[in-house]
Amino acid sequence: MNRKNPAPPRLTGGPLPILGAAVLWGTTGTASSFAPDGAHPAAIGSAGLVLGGILLFLTGRGSFALLTRSDGRTRAILLLGAIAVAGYPLSFYPAVAHAGVAVGTVITLGSAPVFAGLLAWRLERVRPDRRWTVATVAAVIGCAVLVLGPDLVGSPTSVRPSGVLLALVAGFSYALYTIIAERLIRRGQTSGAVMGTMFAGGGVLVLPVVVATGTAWLATVEGALVALHLALFTVFLAYRLFGHGLRHTSASTATTLSLAEPAVAAVLGVALVGERLPWVSWSGLVVLALGLAVLKAPSPRKLRARR
Repeated sequence: MNRKNPAPPRLTGGPLPILGAAVLWGTTGTASSFAPDGAHPAAIGSAGLVLGGILLFLTGRGSFALLTRSDGRTRAILLLGAIAVAGYPLSFYPAVAHAGVAVGTVITLGSAPVFAGLLAWRLERVRPDRRWTVATVAAVIGCAVLVLGPDLVGSPTSVRPSGVLLALVAGFSYALYTIIAERLIRRGQTSGAVMGTMFAGGGVLVLPVVVATGTAWLATVEGALVALHLALFTVFLAYRLFGHGLRHTSASTATTLSLAEPAVAAVLGVALVGERLPWVSWSGLVVLALGLAVLKAPSPRKLRARR
């Protein structure tokens, strides 16, 4: 009679922060489309990373202590994470420019969960379970059909192999810094400190790219607003949510949940930009949503444990 009822699962933990981050990431394409014509694709994402990384570092509890008081092994891991963070905008935005938005997005986000699962298998000896495999396959297929829908019903466009390779590099970079962040957070480091340190380091690494490609576009109203949006929403706030979600979600699951990003981007394109999606793309959106729902729903084992 005195036994306490188990506490309900927190809505702020687990998959929901990851999905919230994916929603914010989905605004990247719409926001970057308002950048001035002279802005280099890699510079747009890098500028947002520089400012957003600084904000994450300054506001992350324990960021300075993690950077200055950690042992050599932890610093080496953080450096590797910063390199992976820097590698994402330097490869993703050129991939989109070479392969197209649709193909570049599908290959990057579709390969990231696969890379994350393989890295977890290699580094932590954790084999992906059947539920993750089914959900990931469904989400990747749904993402591909959603984004490639217009090409499937029309005339397909040519794709440069360099764009495909860059998209794979971007997917691997995303998976790698997600795995690194998850491992450090699970070891007891605060998510704010881990994300702040890695993204500040990544911002420092890409700063020469912003300078070398020209900063005149940042002096315009449109360029400044785009950079601020990317920094505040798609880096600072999104990775705050992402880091919090990694406390309760594996890296392989998190990368699969991030496949919600192209769905958000597609809906924004229809609602704000006036784009139209064929029925094939809408069917892909349904398949993608079902795949993410499989990961988001609690497993029967957890439900029995709560009872």
